[in-house]
Amino acid sequence: MSKNDIAVISRPQLVTDMQADDEFRCEYIAAPAKFLHNLLPANSYAIQGRVSLFDNPIITVSDIDAAHFRTDLANIKNRIDNTDHCFYQELMGSLLQTMVYDLFDFHAKTNDNILTTDRVGYITAQFFTLIEGGRPKTQREVSHYAAQLNVTPKYLSDTIKRVTGTSVSAHINSAATAIALKYLKDNTMSVTQIADEMNFSSLNYFSRFCVKHIGMSPVKFRTAGAKKRGLV
Repeated sequence: MSKNDIAVISRPQLVTDMQADDEFRCEYIAAPAKFLHNLLPANSYAIQGRVSLFDNPIITVSDIDAAHFRTDLANIKNRIDNTDHCFYQELMGSLLQTMVYDLFDFHAKTNDNILTTDRVGYITAQFFTLIEGGRPKTQREVSHYAAQLNVTPKYLSDTIKRVTGTSVSAHINSAATAIALKYLKDNTMSVTQIADEMNFSSLNYFSRFCVKHIGMSPVKFRTAGAKKRGLV
């Protein structure tokens, strides 16, 4: 890294052997993956961008964009201790949204084609096309995606894990969770209707999915949201 470089590290446990000269200075922000996942909006670029950033996590930006990013960091730093705010998580989520969309912009400017053209790149790109098309709404089995791509589940799992550092199931469940959150926040459908719409075999199965990936049951999630809005 050098001046105006930004490192986006999605799997910090893989970073080793760090060295810096005496003049190196940087600012950093770290956030739990589940916090980011629950509060930041789903975006197709986020998935493919993550593939590219896993391969090369450094984004070099202009002086102007560097200034924008420093402003993003300053805004977060200025409010991060404001924990008595009634909507603290939403507040921090909105500030992080701005930062993430700036990162998307910086990365997109210098990455016209963020996936390779070989077979591995093709399979990866097609897998994420299925994910971005909303397939996880009703299909959450690895075998389904492998069949769509005419490869074995093992080949698909090994390929996606090697390219992104994350399992196929994690990508599928991440997209499905984003869809479930969108439904739960909307309040126009009952929890039972959402479970049916997303092709869960039972309401209990949907509840277990939410507890595992959101951190609470769908009913508790909605009750917590209503309390924040002063509706209960």
